[in-house]
Amino acid sequence: MTTLLLLTVSNVFMTIAWYWHLKGEALGKPILAVILISWGIALVEYCFAVPANRIGFVAGWTPGQLKIAQEAIALSVFGIFMVAFLGEPLHWRHLAAFACIMGAVGFLFAAK
Repeated sequence: MTTLLLLTVSNVFMTIAWYWHLKGEALGKPILAVILISWGIALVEYCFAVPANRIGFVAGWTPGQLKIAQEAIALSVFGIFMVAFLGEPLHWRHLAAFACIMGAVGFLFAAK
């Protein structure tokens, strides 16, 4: 549970770091400023992602399971960000892509 919570927090920061500048007054900022601000936000993301992966690995998760869980969380976080912040409508294709990722999660977490 700690791993999933830390991965979720890290993905919130990474989504912001990658996409915050696509809307509003940030579009007028020089690209170097955007890069430096994004690096600062990503540093916070790493402070959550690294412990999440270490804790998960020590708890018995495989690297593949950690990665696919991170991808599923990233898609969920981005979906919310896309709709709430960027104003992009949710389409059936988004839900289909999410279902495919959840299928991949199921395959990696299924009993061997």
